[in-house]
Amino acid sequence: MTSRRDVLRLAGAGAIGLSLRPSAALGDEAGPVGKAAKPLRILILGGTGFTGPHQVRYALARGHKLTLFNRGRRPKEWPAPVEELVGDRNTSDLKALAGREWDVCIDNPTTLPFWVRDAGQVLKGRVGQYVFISTLSVYAGEKDPGQDETAPVFEYKGQDPMKETNETLRADVEGLYGPLKARSEKEASAWFPGITTVIRPGLIVGPGDESDRFTYWPVRLDRGGEVLAPGDGTDPVQFVDARDLAEWTIRVVEARTLGVFNAMGPAAPLTMGGLLDGTGVAIGSKAGLTWVPADFLEQQKVSPWGDMPVWVPGTGDNAGFGRRKNARATAAGLTFRPLADTAKDTLAWWKAQPAERQSKLRAGIAPDREAQVLAAWKAKRG
Repeated sequence: MTSRRDVLRLAGAGAIGLSLRPSAALGDEAGPVGKAAKPLRILILGGTGFTGPHQVRYALARGHKLTLFNRGRRPKEWPAPVEELVGDRNTSDLKALAGREWDVCIDNPTTLPFWVRDAGQVLKGRVGQYVFISTLSVYAGEKDPGQDETAPVFEYKGQDPMKETNETLRADVEGLYGPLKARSEKEASAWFPGITTVIRPGLIVGPGDESDRFTYWPVRLDRGGEVLAPGDGTDPVQFVDARDLAEWTIRVVEARTLGVFNAMGPAAPLTMGGLLDGTGVAIGSKAGLTWVPADFLEQQKVSPWGDMPVWVPGTGDNAGFGRRKNARATAAGLTFRPLADTAKDTLAWWKAQPAERQSKLRAGIAPDREAQVLAAWKAKRG
């Protein structure tokens, strides 16, 4: 029903140890965090997006020394001193990094291979570990359930990966996103052989997510009434809270863990029904769920992942969607906070946003369209 390319297109548009709860504004509760055994000099490329601020706050609480490198367009306030260097990877301006050394580099925002190449030219031999944040979208297919990190990834088949830009990516996101991420992984291993860690998250969720791909559900359930729910509730779902991902990334560098890891949860298999039921209970929703079969939603042109976020029918070519193994990451210390915490914190963050931001969700079916589909389903059932 939904091809792998459709999921990539829709996705592109748009953790052992004590846990830090660094910022009430992002849905965290204040709490203690232990110091690392050895303070590290950590360079974070990016650091001001979705997961980056969680990495920074957790690393500071653990006693590490932080340097951020980005364009300086989204300044943040940090709870401790942070060195901030300005440059632009789009124009290969990495002069601020030249001649410097760090124990580890965490590369958060990269999709374009030439960004990794440029970082390698400046940082090779000057960092002890290079962590590349990749994506599950590098995998070439979702047909087989239970695949791990050894599953085949996309091959870039364009003219020259080093000439791909953000403009070409946006123009052809369904064809380029996964292959370019996969090629960037190879570039990382080539420039930083023997010291590379590749982290492949799935859908990243939680307070602060500007895509609203998970946020739609707690917000919709909080609104109440009859809720259009996709499928029959048995399709599997996987995602990871940005805070769990960020904190685990810092622990990975503390342990100097190398290799490739699928970084998504939850800890135990979760279905779409479990997601919606658990979210509803967590936020005290009185909404009612009306489950509508996938084939009828397809007839109504209600798209998985876009109109119905998080969800993709787990059949056919997508039989492995939401069923990818995460055992290697959990063995390396990735842990997950309860769904209830993620749901409540996400809703609280949403309600703290300005009225203009709350006026329209960036993912999920519009209320009037939802009502039309529900009415059509009732009419079909007689």
